[in-house]
Amino acid sequence: MLRPLGSIAVFGASNFPLAFSVAGGDTASALAAGNPVVAIAHYAHPGTAELAGKAIADAARSCELTEGVFSLLFSAGTDGGAALVKHPLVKAAAFTGSRAGGQALMRISSSRPDPIPFFAEMSSINPVFILPGALKERSSAIAAGLHASVTLGTGQFCTKPGLVVVPENEDAPSFGAELSKLMAATQPSVMLTPRIHDAYFEGISTLENHQKVATLCRQSSRGNGPGLEGEALLFQTDAVSLLSDPELSSEVFGPSTLLVTYSDPGQLMELARGLDGHLTATLHGTDSDLAEYADLIEVLKDKVGRLVFNGFPTGVEVCNSMVHGGPFPATSDGRSTSVGTRAILRFVRPLCYQGFPDESLPYELRNGNPLGIWRMVDGKMTREALES
Repeated sequence: MLRPLGSIAVFGASNFPLAFSVAGGDTASALAAGNPVVAIAHYAHPGTAELAGKAIADAARSCELTEGVFSLLFSAGTDGGAALVKHPLVKAAAFTGSRAGGQALMRISSSRPDPIPFFAEMSSINPVFILPGALKERSSAIAAGLHASVTLGTGQFCTKPGLVVVPENEDAPSFGAELSKLMAATQPSVMLTPRIHDAYFEGISTLENHQKVATLCRQSSRGNGPGLEGEALLFQTDAVSLLSDPELSSEVFGPSTLLVTYSDPGQLMELARGLDGHLTATLHGTDSDLAEYADLIEVLKDKVGRLVFNGFPTGVEVCNSMVHGGPFPATSDGRSTSVGTRAILRFVRPLCYQGFPDESLPYELRNGNPLGIWRMVDGKMTREALES
């Protein structure tokens, strides 16, 4: 049977004060697996964290759970989180945030006297590949959907498309022009924290100043907008430039994206093989595109946790089939997901009972199935009692 690991440390995310924070999926799946949770609030939204923490504490009392099943800590810096991961009673941790922060905590979790599982979701540019048939048939519709996906939530979704790969053909200029028009008409909107805001403008400044990158859409210069507003930007480069400078594929967290043109299928495959691990990859194509570019799909299978066809990656459904994870550096462990019913498997371990008399087994494993639960017997799911 599956056993809970013990106390789980959960780190609140700056960009999702609810879904990936104190009362988010990490906390829910850890509690559902039977573990107590110690959550550390993100400094960006301490008030929201406190309200969520009180709601969980109230729920625990109403369900007559032990008071220690949930704790909430506040820390202005990184010391609190590091100390939590080092604590000998913490048996696993879940984190959503920057690559630097995630890797620092990965090192701490693996260097403990008793190393613990550490599940970090870090960075992802979620490449979108627009294949020739789709580009010819529905260029405008793809541009509209892509614009909505890039600018959703001021571009602060971890599944935002940050790289858009298109063929260098007669249909590409009109697609770029349509997407640029949509981006230019997007009103600047408020970003969540000063740190996210500043990092965004540092990222777009790097692209603007790159000799091999063209700025297709730029609304204003930094500082013209009030407060923490982030403006939508569109950049363009070519496959040769991207392949020669991997920094061009670094994540820029905010409402911008980079168009990359390729000259032939061989160049497209080279781009795909050069990708790091990401949460998602999206393909827009026709049936004939799928057949012609089957090799591309084979490469992308090893690069991401979720392949999207003729859609956009920003929508994430909590369901049985969802995978919100991917190979490093998208996550610290590409075998897991932080969204969907399989998220619970991060916080359990298998335990086998061999040769025990029935009365000494946990109720879940007794022949009569006194709890009436679904169990796997000889490879088949059943609720039936077993013969003694």
